[in-house]
Amino acid sequence: MSQIKITEEFQDLFDIDSNLNRLVKNIELLNYVNPLNIASEKKKFYSSKYNYEPQFKYPKIKFNGYKLHRLFFSQRLERIEDEDIRQLYEDIIYEYSGLIECIETIGKGRKFYFNSLKSFGTPTEKDIENAKFILRFDDAEFDQEMLPLYNVDEAKHYFEDYSKRYDFDYNIRISNNLSAVAMVLNSTQTLVLRKSHKFSLNQLKVLTNHEIGVHMVTTFNGLSHPLKVFSNGLPNNVETQEGLAVYSEFMSGCLTMDRLKELAFRVIAVDSLNKGYDFSDTFHLLHNQHKLNRDKAFGITLRVHRGGGFTKDHLYLSGLRNTYKYAQNGKDLGILLTGKVSEEYIPTIEKMQSLGLATPPKHFTDAYVTNNNKNTNLDFILRSLK
Repeated sequence: MSQIKITEEFQDLFDIDSNLNRLVKNIELLNYVNPLNIASEKKKFYSSKYNYEPQFKYPKIKFNGYKLHRLFFSQRLERIEDEDIRQLYEDIIYEYSGLIECIETIGKGRKFYFNSLKSFGTPTEKDIENAKFILRFDDAEFDQEMLPLYNVDEAKHYFEDYSKRYDFDYNIRISNNLSAVAMVLNSTQTLVLRKSHKFSLNQLKVLTNHEIGVHMVTTFNGLSHPLKVFSNGLPNNVETQEGLAVYSEFMSGCLTMDRLKELAFRVIAVDSLNKGYDFSDTFHLLHNQHKLNRDKAFGITLRVHRGGGFTKDHLYLSGLRNTYKYAQNGKDLGILLTGKVSEEYIPTIEKMQSLGLATPPKHFTDAYVTNNNKNTNLDFILRSLK
């Protein structure tokens, strides 16, 4: 079907999609939820012998939340004739509305936590059992690749070199205010690296396969569709996207027991929010009970307590389990790489492809093709997850 015919037949759909695209540009949650004063608060926390409650400051919001809500809900969705596509856009509007509420309540304690629950959920009993199952395994033996030897400039060169295998260009920015070591900002096609961090070779392999091999691949695949929704994100896409990204670490042979345990600790930490733990309670749980070193314990605690209780981090482990099972069943990973999509919308995506409203993936995750996963222990663990 030609492009002109599509736009005539689906004019209302394209108008709505274009309106949402303009509105969603403001609501990149990760732009707002990273504290601006991590280093100074970390110092206070350590000097208080881990009993100080950090007072984080956050970036100012650059939009009027009420106005944005109104504009989202004023879209004339009844004009979209296809029921499945209409339902997708309805779900998307509720999803974006939830993200606005998240951003508006950053730094407002439990208010933010409850909005985060609406958008990202909390670990189920099964998730917690899976996390505890992983934590029962011994740590891997010492490996030279785990030594933190590389500064941020060396990491930047490593990313640039790795990215030559992909046919797209993106920006790299270095930042002092980052809870993660690295992250991709979808709306500006930017990779952000934490300035003060020392990277190990294994971590560089993990991050390139995770951030570029999946997050950038789905960013650029999303941009190649006639509709902008694939780039801006379908509902619940975080679990699928993070699952694909960690699965890429596994398939490239750089997922370690240490990294898998980190994902398990994130589940335990997010569950501690549910129990009403404050920052120092979660830190003590990880550092004293689980014997995590203090920097790792602080990093995970910061990730889940930022904003007032950010529950997103539990989705990495359940996402990995889902993607692993999906791939083991011989299903097509390509359709999950077509943009910021989620597994539950596969039938709608296939329908949209058949109508010429969506395209197959232009870029494909390198690690899924080369398949260097040789770790039978990890294979056993992933196979055993409930």
